[in-house]
Amino acid sequence: MGYRAMSVSTSLKLDEDIKERVGRLAIARRRSAHWLMREAIGQYVEREEKREQLRQDALAAWADFQNTGHHVTANEADSWLARLEAGDDVEPPECHG
Repeated sequence: MGYRAMSVSTSLKLDEDIKERVGRLAIARRRSAHWLMREAIGQYVEREEKREQLRQDALAAWADFQNTGHHVTANEADSWLARLEAGDDVEPPECHG
């Protein structure tokens, strides 16, 4: 049996222009306006969670660099990424510090 999250109702105030645009899009997509709004909010939350995780990872990497001084140069990173993109199975460059 699959897991289903419990749904709760909430109200959302939209200006008339957005409400009309959602309505027109719902008709064009043959979906309900409710479905479109849930889908849009879900996609927004997922995207913003990923963005926040990237921000947290960058802050942690910066703190690590400040503590250790370990780094690779931009040229080393670019070269490594280009080889990965070309399909080569290569190890990341050694850190300097």
